[in-house]
Amino acid sequence: MNELIQTVLVYALPVVFAITLYEAARGYAARYFGDTTAQAQGRLSFNPMVHIDPMGTLVIPVVLYLVTQGAFLFGYAKPMPLNYSMLRDPKKNLKWIALSGPAVNLLMGFAWMLLSILLVALSVEEPFFSKMARAGVLTNLAMFAFHLLPIPPLAGGQIILSLLPHAQAYKYAKIEPYCFFILIGLALLHVLQYWMVPLMTVGSYVLQLLASPFIALLT
Repeated sequence: MNELIQTVLVYALPVVFAITLYEAARGYAARYFGDTTAQAQGRLSFNPMVHIDPMGTLVIPVVLYLVTQGAFLFGYAKPMPLNYSMLRDPKKNLKWIALSGPAVNLLMGFAWMLLSILLVALSVEEPFFSKMARAGVLTNLAMFAFHLLPIPPLAGGQIILSLLPHAQAYKYAKIEPYCFFILIGLALLHVLQYWMVPLMTVGSYVLQLLASPFIALLT
């Protein structure tokens, strides 16, 4: 029981930040392209408290982690209010808004990796913080890969929609209401790993490459 509680505590901050800042990034990207809806509703903030959904951000990730023994982690924040009609060029802007979320997850993974390197450099002996830093890297790499799945409304699906001709995009968007069930099916069939693992490996390589100067400097 103590080990379970410690695992939840280790992953709590990384998961909350990974989920909520993903939505914040989308809001800022949308504002850049002309949509001020999130700003008008007070949602344009990197403060995680603004975006937390009690069920989707806290309860569901913990329950799924426990039920699947860490094999499947899914969560969501309050959906970012977007009005695509306010965008300067909705079809072109959509892919950049979609990419902003995974990009922030990759950036957060890099920040957690730097923290891990710093803890080693400072000879911090408390293992909890090192475990949290490693959990931060892993969580954000998982979120990065997960959100790039080509299923709307995930970022990967929105990127596909922005690239398809209007007629095909309209047809493809019809699978959006079934996204959750598709994801559960892919997870139960152990198909997700064939998408997640390669992308997480590439993301990890990129983070290590970016962190290599800091490793050389601090260790």
